[in-house]
Amino acid sequence: MTTDARRRPGIERALAIAAVVGGALAVVAGSPTRATRGSVDVTELARIVEHEEDHVTAVELARWIRDDKPRLRVLDIRADSEFADFHIPGARRVPLAEIARMPLDSSATYVLYSEGGTHAAQGWFLLRARGVKNVFFLRGGLYEWLEEVMNPRVASTTPQAQRDSIRALTLWFGGKMQVVDSASATTVPSVLDGALSAPHMSDTRAAIKKIRRRAC
Repeated sequence: MTTDARRRPGIERALAIAAVVGGALAVVAGSPTRATRGSVDVTELARIVEHEEDHVTAVELARWIRDDKPRLRVLDIRADSEFADFHIPGARRVPLAEIARMPLDSSATYVLYSEGGTHAAQGWFLLRARGVKNVFFLRGGLYEWLEEVMNPRVASTTPQAQRDSIRALTLWFGGKMQVVDSASATTVPSVLDGALSAPHMSDTRAAIKKIRRRAC
């Protein structure tokens, strides 16, 4: 299934909306670091979430990185140990709490990611609350990156030109594309189609180790 056909699953939409609501409540409750807050239009943020303008897919982000998108800032908000295990090329680790007070570049495009999507969605809200317009979170988190960029499964019926494009992008990041029969491509459960929730850390580390073994 292509990235365009497989848009945000219901679970990720629910998590994103929950993050917006939770972030709004946090702002209403107040914070001792008042100097870093901006003007929050919750209605506008809800509209952005509803129209799926708050996220990028792993493939979109991969293309931005490969094409050297100007002033792109990729922020990994996971723990130090998780970042050390594996991270998206060019990403910088920034704790979620730091998002509220770190220096910002108003002309930059920020993309946040975490293990799944929830914490990154919360970080998205914090940057929006600080007045940053060009900010997105990675739809399915690091797991989507592993599944769609590093180890994509492409149906054998996919047009050759499309397969070549996917393979080229995957190879650029050191991954490996798998060509499978159409039935296998559509029946394997995926976090992206809503069949699974984002995996536990142990599952993701297993995927990382698999990629490293293949790369060796």
